[in-house]
Amino acid sequence: MRFTYAEAMTDPSFYLPLAKAAEEAGYTSMSVADSLVYPKESDSVYPYTADGNRDFLEDKPFIETFTLIAAMGAVTTRLRFTPFVLKLPVRPPVLVAKQATSIACLTGGRLGLGVGLSPWREDFEVMGVPWERRGKRMDEAIDIVRGLSRGGYFEYHGEHFDVPALKICPAQPFPILVGGHSEAALRRAVVRGDGWMHAGGGDDLDDLLARLGRIREAEGKAGDPFEVHVISMDAYTPDGVRRLEDKGVTDVIVGFRMPYAKGPDTEPLDKKIEHLERFAETVIAATAS
Repeated sequence: MRFTYAEAMTDPSFYLPLAKAAEEAGYTSMSVADSLVYPKESDSVYPYTADGNRDFLEDKPFIETFTLIAAMGAVTTRLRFTPFVLKLPVRPPVLVAKQATSIACLTGGRLGLGVGLSPWREDFEVMGVPWERRGKRMDEAIDIVRGLSRGGYFEYHGEHFDVPALKICPAQPFPILVGGHSEAALRRAVVRGDGWMHAGGGDDLDDLLARLGRIREAEGKAGDPFEVHVISMDAYTPDGVRRLEDKGVTDVIVGFRMPYAKGPDTEPLDKKIEHLERFAETVIAATAS
């Protein structure tokens, strides 16, 4: 089992010392949240809170995803970084391919590119991207990012994107991890991705894992390498970690405060480091033995 430390919407000056502390404590990865804008008015519903409320996001600091990974990558040597998740279909996929391969090269391959659909219609509007057919746009964007990251000339001619034969340099492949709980998202993770990222919330994890397994079986990919990243209370005890491992989970995502609380994060840096170190001592060390 591998362990991912999750911290977001906190004082931006905390991220570099937290990344160094997480690496030293034995975490495999650190997740990096993605948010573009906070519109003054919105009819969108957040899918992972009980009432769909988005107010907890207002005035929370978000550093641009690739910028933050580059900064944390520069002060670590082993820690992997997993965007959780990059809103891919609102971005130009050729640019994302350039950004991601640059990060992969600079960090020595320490990137697992988590991608997903934005739940905010406003993200699409401000980026000048149609909301309609966003799932198809997502599929095409994944194909383009993967194709360009492999090196050599690549071209793509689809419904939304038309990319002439071109290549980027340097190029370096990386795993693409697809987030989401819908049937389309699960299938996309199996067919186009190298793994799946669970978003937490009220959906039944066992049901999601069973559905994921059925899709992998139906697609003839049950035996292929596949990352499964989950959020679960079982991740906070050694026995729970073993239960998740028995279910096929490869990576657990753990955090030590409620991310959906309104207002600023007032927890000091030393307390955050204390929490992540205590978990490493009581769970990571225990499951490694």
